[in-house]
Amino acid sequence: MVTIHLDGERLEVGEGSTLKTVLPPVPQGCCVAVILPATSEQAKTNSLAISTSAGEVTVEGVEEKAGFLVAEKLTEHLSLHWHDRYAAAFGPFPSAIHPLRKPGLYERGDVILGCGGYDPQHSYLIFSKSRHSADHGADESGGVIGKVVSGRAILDRWSTGDRITKIEPVISWADTSRSFTTTDFDLPLEKGVQVVTKVGVVAQGYNPDHITTEAAGSVEHLLFALENRRFTVSRATSTHILDARYMGSAVPAENRHPRREGTVTVRSAGPSAGGVYIYRTDVQSSLAHSVVGQVVHGIELVKLARAGDVLALSVEPERIDLLGLPLKEAEQIARVRGFALHTDNTEGARIVVSQEPATTLEVLCEKAATIQTAPESRVVDIALDDNAAPESCSIFRNLTGLANHDAGMIPLFFAFDDVFLFKPEVPTGVKIMPENTPDAEVPAASLAITNDSRKGSGMVGVRLSKNREYGPTSEPFEGTNIIGRVLDTGKLKNFKEKDKVYIREVGQ
Repeated sequence: MVTIHLDGERLEVGEGSTLKTVLPPVPQGCCVAVILPATSEQAKTNSLAISTSAGEVTVEGVEEKAGFLVAEKLTEHLSLHWHDRYAAAFGPFPSAIHPLRKPGLYERGDVILGCGGYDPQHSYLIFSKSRHSADHGADESGGVIGKVVSGRAILDRWSTGDRITKIEPVISWADTSRSFTTTDFDLPLEKGVQVVTKVGVVAQGYNPDHITTEAAGSVEHLLFALENRRFTVSRATSTHILDARYMGSAVPAENRHPRREGTVTVRSAGPSAGGVYIYRTDVQSSLAHSVVGQVVHGIELVKLARAGDVLALSVEPERIDLLGLPLKEAEQIARVRGFALHTDNTEGARIVVSQEPATTLEVLCEKAATIQTAPESRVVDIALDDNAAPESCSIFRNLTGLANHDAGMIPLFFAFDDVFLFKPEVPTGVKIMPENTPDAEVPAASLAITNDSRKGSGMVGVRLSKNREYGPTSEPFEGTNIIGRVLDTGKLKNFKEKDKVYIREVGQ
């Protein structure tokens, strides 16, 4: 028998066993991490975690200059001795520095070894709170022994009575060439091998006993982006991996915190807005990133992932999005998830078309949701053709709400003969380039959007009969992007101009 570890659990397997003999069901296309015995080790980084009575900061040391800080009993001497708007000093304690008696220039976050009265027996650990020039009794190098890389806000919180309670090196798991990700499940298992099959994440603000909503909007984007339980590694760097599938989405800037190992963020600004990041190491906070979760299982898989890998990943809690569901199914979800459901109408077959609160964490926090429904006879099913018109389909989903939900809305603008025209509000800057324009005949029930070659750009239409001359928006073929088809054409006759038409996307 051979002893291995699978997702942290010890297993005894037979000689000659392969990965596929021990793996639980792994989603199609997802890889697993394999860590061979020789590589199961830890390595000290050049960073220190400094715990204080006001919070924790992480300091990246300069060469080996900060190593003395982990000395036994040093923290006994590290109470806040003085502070002003420029710096905060902890000590005193003895050191072996030779003060230069000359001022130095310091930046916010610099950690300085200095002394009082040019006496090394009264040395201080000084944190620079803002850019300034001062003589801190440092040596000829200026005394900078490190830089605060996370927890900078703590520098401004220190006040009389605060102290440093613990200093310890940051430990990282050491990667080597004998650790890797693979989709080859015929790989033989060696004695002592560790296999990690999935990544588990807990959303920011979620605890079964206490839920907070400081990041409810950005967490909702995370739950939506990873609803299929897959993290596609679009980019892998030394500090993070990125899933870029939903870049371009609007995400609120809500929860700025240091990004520690295993922190999950979504970017809220710039061209990468909407991207989901998982951090392999500690980096400082960013105004452009909202912290939305923390890895609680499978950090090894995160660290070994390569660009192009697909990771099995789950987020707790599961998303609550009732839009597009039959009312009875929504009621069942509410019972299982433990929240009250208030609805406008319960008569007949109805579909959920609106939900308040809109985010999962708010629903769980309030333990209630209010929904609006529409009769099933007034919810129109459509199928979109991403293979033929991926850009136009993406624009259509964003205009109607289908990008984030199973149900959307589009206002009926005009109806004549067998043509129905819809006029969604197209944001400034959205370009609808010609794509999948017809060249012979447009089939009946085709759904189309007018491209930028015509004045009516953004108009959406459906024609109930086939046509060899005009598209569904009554534009010539060159101005018509075919994006799919309407499955419930008979329901369209139930609507009048200016009505809200609720739509639901289903498969082809």
